[in-house]
Amino acid sequence: MAPLLLTLLALTPIDAAMAVSLKDLPSSPPAAALLDAADVFSRASRGEIEKQLEAFRAERVDARLITVPRLDYGLSLEQLGQELVQRWSAPATDPDTAAVTNLDPLLLVLVDAQTKAAAVVASEPLERQLPPELLRSTARTTMALPLREGNRYRQASIDGLTRLATVLRGGEDPGEPEVASEAVITTNIPSHEETERSNGFTWVVVLLVVGSVVPMLTWWVFSR
Repeated sequence: MAPLLLTLLALTPIDAAMAVSLKDLPSSPPAAALLDAADVFSRASRGEIEKQLEAFRAERVDARLITVPRLDYGLSLEQLGQELVQRWSAPATDPDTAAVTNLDPLLLVLVDAQTKAAAVVASEPLERQLPPELLRSTARTTMALPLREGNRYRQASIDGLTRLATVLRGGEDPGEPEVASEAVITTNIPSHEETERSNGFTWVVVLLVVGSVVPMLTWWVFSR
């Protein structure tokens, strides 16, 4: 009965108005690698991401992705991830209370739907392969950009998992995504400020010419 209850908890979306903390999440790793508590993924996206998470098993890594509607007051996403790693890495004392026996080191990707933020946390044995700076960069750039530019949860998750998987398999880190800069359009049409400066300069020249020519003409007329 206990494993069934844990499975139902993992499959049931958390109320979107509910602030999530550690106590609201399963006490042991659920059977599904994707826990979409914020309900931000479509059915097709869930299947795609679950397949990508399952591929980490080949590297003997238990990769999981958790979304939350919002966090409890004072709790950071990274802190929640660290607490989950500690909880889910603990050996089960009673096999009847554990939905999954977890032997591989954990890699947790977390997404906060309210703040559009991400965090990546890993078990200590993975620190050499996936250093903390890589985890931070993946969360704050690779995943954060798609999240904040259009709520692209699927793209953010796939990009983040792809980068981590590449490094884990011994490949070169793809690095942070390039931010497209806006092209500067050059034009020959003067701006309002340039027009005003040009007009002011023209008047100065006219006044100088008048101030020089008029006295000369006056002298020439009266000297005859």
